[in-house]
Amino acid sequence: MNQERIILSQERFALTIERLCHQLIEHFDRFEDACIIGIQPRGVLLSDRIHARLMQLLDAPSLLYGKMDITFYRDDYRLRSKPLLPSTTSMDFQVDNKNVLLIDDVLYSGRTVQAALAALNDYGRPRSVELAVLIDRRFNRHLPIQADFTGMAIDALDQAYVQVEWAHTDGEDRVLLFADKKDRDK
Repeated sequence: MNQERIILSQERFALTIERLCHQLIEHFDRFEDACIIGIQPRGVLLSDRIHARLMQLLDAPSLLYGKMDITFYRDDYRLRSKPLLPSTTSMDFQVDNKNVLLIDDVLYSGRTVQAALAALNDYGRPRSVELAVLIDRRFNRHLPIQADFTGMAIDALDQAYVQVEWAHTDGEDRVLLFADKKDRDK
């Protein structure tokens, strides 16, 4: 029995991203001295959407935007049964003295963000680093990491699985909650 529940429908998904963009504008204004960095692979799907919408809302010719792979910064990459396939890092700028906005789709244990912070060190010393996520699984942290901007916070049992689906890759923008990760694979 597949026990999935839609926690963000397509309409609410769009509204959530729109709200996040407006919060980011309130905080970063025109993103002067700031940059946006999407965490590969799934955070980039959200950061692409946010970056494009911010460019429209701000009527900006460009915003400093990068995509960062964290594969070899993960604390578990040697422990996996299958080799991890790295994604591409696309950052042609340094983060020295910039306000960095990291973006990921789901904040769960905090380990992905920890790896992103370690990888970020290779690009300089930022003035500040803040985190935006579409979904924050609040009670499952392994590390003291929290999001500064959250689309939706959910409380789910540790064995539950959150899946973000995107229209251009999955046919529809939505977020699903599976009672167990095994249910997702059925």
